[in-house]
Amino acid sequence: MEHFKLRLAASHMLAPTVRHLAFEREDGAPFAFVPGQFLQIHFHYADGKPTKRSYSVATVGDGKGPVQRIEIAVSYVEGGAATELLSTLDEGGTIEASGPYGRFCLMDGDTNARYLLVATGTGVTPYRAMLPQIRTLTQSRGCTFALVYGARNEGELLYGEEFEAFAREVPGFTFHPCLSRTPRAVPRPHDRHGRAQVALGELGPNAATDIAYLCGNPNMVDEAFAMLKEAGLPVPHIRREKYVSSR
Repeated sequence: MEHFKLRLAASHMLAPTVRHLAFEREDGAPFAFVPGQFLQIHFHYADGKPTKRSYSVATVGDGKGPVQRIEIAVSYVEGGAATELLSTLDEGGTIEASGPYGRFCLMDGDTNARYLLVATGTGVTPYRAMLPQIRTLTQSRGCTFALVYGARNEGELLYGEEFEAFAREVPGFTFHPCLSRTPRAVPRPHDRHGRAQVALGELGPNAATDIAYLCGNPNMVDEAFAMLKEAGLPVPHIRREKYVSSR
């Protein structure tokens, strides 16, 4: 797998503890990936021991080929080595990376009528990268997509306004925010109070029509997986990626 150096081109805070970072390859080469894949950041602990962390690519490309910018969302972990590195990285600073890796991708050959995309936290980033594919599939296959996103409050709905805007543009896509602690002051039509599993259950998972993707907190992934199996979805139609915070 290719290793390369990335230079930070821009960044901003998505939430109080989540930073969006946009990198470019130091050698100027474009980055080829399939939406849903991730890259790895390589660095060293204070004692010199090498380590790495994985981050899904959040870049929204044009669907026509490699991209110039590699975007990721990084959650801050108290005392985390990667947090120390990425929270203090200034524009122009460089890091070592490799990739892409992973198969948490929309697959050629699927014939289902609906996709259920479920996320918590930064687990929503691969779905952001999939938006151009989603637009194309709703048009070419006539299938629909429902994105269920669990967060504690409105401020932690990463890229929430982007998903809301996309839902207005693409009739086959709906966005279902689930706020477990604090509802919005002015609720929106698809808002739900509770965990992501609340909206997932209300969507009525159907083995005859659905393929599901689960990404984020391991507890959510396990509970949603059990719910979907109970609804009759075969295991190959429940695609999972767990996000575990590492120090």
